[in-house]
Amino acid sequence: MMPLSEIQKRMSKLQNWALDADSIVKDKAFMDFKEAMEFVNKVAEIADKHNHHPSILINYNNVRISLTTHSAKGLTSNDFEVAEEIDKI
Repeated sequence: MMPLSEIQKRMSKLQNWALDADSIVKDKAFMDFKEAMEFVNKVAEIADKHNHHPSILINYNNVRISLTTHSAKGLTSNDFEVAEEIDKI
């Protein structure tokens, strides 16, 4: 698990992510369900590329992405690498 000082440093490089216990989360709203699903499909491509899969909650046009490393019981560099790529979508 990453130390809090490193987490804070890495968080400063992300766009609209929040620290939530042992995860980082991002909420994003879209015009409609189809647009939300297009975003989720792009996230899925990134996740597969990194073999690091987030929890994804879809509620019509709202999407919540949550990243953590279960095997480490907290955040690791993998979470931030995936988040940085998601920010590029």
